[in-house]
Amino acid sequence: MFDLIRAAIPVFVLCLALEYLSFRFRPDDDELGYDLRDARTSLTMGIGNVVINLGWKLVVLAALAGAYLLAPVHLPATNPLTWVLLFVADDLAYYWYHRTHHTVRVLWASHVVHHSSRFYNLSTALRQTWTPFTALPYWIPLALIGIPPWMILLQQSVSLLYQFFIHTERVGKLWRPVEFVMNTPSHHRVHHGSNAAYLDRNYGGILILWDRLFGTFEPEGERVRFGLTKNIDTHNPLKVATHEYAAIARDVRGARSWRDRWGYVVKGPGWSPAVPAAAD
Repeated sequence: MFDLIRAAIPVFVLCLALEYLSFRFRPDDDELGYDLRDARTSLTMGIGNVVINLGWKLVVLAALAGAYLLAPVHLPATNPLTWVLLFVADDLAYYWYHRTHHTVRVLWASHVVHHSSRFYNLSTALRQTWTPFTALPYWIPLALIGIPPWMILLQQSVSLLYQFFIHTERVGKLWRPVEFVMNTPSHHRVHHGSNAAYLDRNYGGILILWDRLFGTFEPEGERVRFGLTKNIDTHNPLKVATHEYAAIARDVRGARSWRDRWGYVVKGPGWSPAVPAAAD
């Protein structure tokens, strides 16, 4: 099956080069630009993700095909309304996938990779997880309502391709109607911010309407501090890929009860048990 993301790799490389040159020849003191070590780590994470998905996508395709066979109806790809439904359903699935991967720690351990850079440029878009295995359940319902698996995978690629271009500081705010409906560089900068006001905001993929609907929207205001609330200070791709899993394991080993162990796995990043009040 045609892989849109792999086909777009030359476009990614060209855009990275153009953005890097734009910072070299037209620097902006308010923008961070590029750090070559950081960009190299991001590219390495992206290449690793592509390699891992060469095998994993076969599992995804098999699971979607199995769900599609169970669907009571099979929607025709020749009907434009099927594509409209796919676009809306895929973007909604992505919103909830993205939101839960910020609010459930074991899921965050996979997604945190993408937020581990203190820079925000097109190379950051390529900083992808090496453990993509938790995404599949969010798209199974699309196959169960009768959307063909190849269409689902294609739309996922379209969404990822769109999101590549919103990882940039070089684009300010767009025309207000566009900013109201679409996920834009401004909205996604907020999502990558570690500022208190920006945490757990703007989960949208292509559309920002879900955030407005579900109360997770935040406009860009104060200058964004990119990265994590506790940065990992490493360019080692293996540590970038696994550091949060290791942190969960340490917390679970040190927990005093099974309730606390469970909390360290399924509650939000940064959760810790309540400290008992001191006795009088």
